[in-house]
Amino acid sequence: MADGTIFILGASRGIGLGLVQEFLARGWKVVASERSHSEKLHALEGKGVQIVTADVTDPASFASLPIADGSLDAIIVNAGITGAAHQSVEKATADEVAHVMMTNSFGPARAAKALLPKLKDGGTLGFMSSLMGSIADSSGGYELYRSSKAALNMLAKGIAEQNAGPRGIEVLSLHPGWVQTDMGGPNATLTVDESVNGLANVIEGSGGGGFRYIDYSGRELPF
Repeated sequence: MADGTIFILGASRGIGLGLVQEFLARGWKVVASERSHSEKLHALEGKGVQIVTADVTDPASFASLPIADGSLDAIIVNAGITGAAHQSVEKATADEVAHVMMTNSFGPARAAKALLPKLKDGGTLGFMSSLMGSIADSSGGYELYRSSKAALNMLAKGIAEQNAGPRGIEVLSLHPGWVQTDMGGPNATLTVDESVNGLANVIEGSGGGGFRYIDYSGRELPF
């Protein structure tokens, strides 16, 4: 879809920035958000990129975004943190739990609901999830992060059923793979370019309603 328009929420670095570059290369128009100024993102401004400021944990930041209703073919909510370094149920404080759940789960779901009017009927809403959010696949550990991504998958499925489905919008929970970013680390098995190429293929092949939990290659994942 060389003439499509996509909004990437969380595009200042890593996979988000890589998605901006990938969709630009494919001829899409891109609306990209940042929380604070990103030199790398602004280097793309004026080359088919519109940059806006938004914070997935701040509902007010979505209230006045300069994006017309029904103007987007796709949205990717790319927001996430690992959470407290200990990743332990026993050690977790109430603030640590609230922070990771709001950033990884409830914030993205709330942002998506606010942004749905800007998406065309039959479009695509993607959430950046993780295989670590799969209950069926889980080997334990990383308890804060895993729980937050499992919650995101549940919220995404609910949005598909209650909000997006009646308009033929497909909702995707996306696993980008283990990627060489600040979060994934240098030993990860995929480069950003490899991951975003696959994710863009998935987005371009989607739409039309329903919910899928899939990885960057389009492989279905166990819920």
